[in-house]
Amino acid sequence: MSLASPLELIVASWNIHKGVGTDRKRDLHRTATVISELGADIVALQEADTRFGTRTGLLDLERLHRNTGLAPVPIPNGGPAHGWHGNVVLARDAELQDLRGIDLPGLEPRGALLVDLSILGRPLRVVAAHLGLLRSSRRAQAETLLREMTALDDRPTLLMGDLNEWREGWRSPFERLSTHLPQQPVVRSFPARMPALALDRIMACNRGELTDLVAHDTALARRASDHLPIRARLLLP
Repeated sequence: MSLASPLELIVASWNIHKGVGTDRKRDLHRTATVISELGADIVALQEADTRFGTRTGLLDLERLHRNTGLAPVPIPNGGPAHGWHGNVVLARDAELQDLRGIDLPGLEPRGALLVDLSILGRPLRVVAAHLGLLRSSRRAQAETLLREMTALDDRPTLLMGDLNEWREGWRSPFERLSTHLPQQPVVRSFPARMPALALDRIMACNRGELTDLVAHDTALARRASDHLPIRARLLLP
């Protein structure tokens, strides 16, 4: 592939619910199988660590890497945790250029990962986030993310995660984000057994083209978590 050719990536986001499925069983092998089903080049996971105490990572990341080619973005001084506030970014054939963990405001402990990658020589910024349950918190958290993104260099940017918001347009706490991430398609992903709400989102700036957003709705995915994964195509010109 020449540097002048477009680069097409499959990107995905999934709240794995700590590996606990709709059958109330924790089955991390099932979780890993669904991640493999996605066939993605970049995946943002939420709730990949235990929530309290040492926030121990739950997945077998080495085995997942062997089976899918997806490698976790390493968190410096992360201890036993896989990610930051449960957020993990997995990427295939990517070079890590910069990484920032962001603490988000609100009553609950929430956070986001801001990751700068180079994929086949193309720069890409991935922001992986899990926002709060309160609308006022989500509004403040969206403002924080916008401030962090606009303070950095201008590169293709993707925001993915469980944003816990179903409203669109002027009613949404994410309306101001559209100044930086105007591509905000939605697809219903929660609850997994009968999706009715678009809580999980993939948003992109105009320096890439985001298409084909769908919920990964398979029999296994409906059992593996209370959220369905979502996936899309990202074309980097």
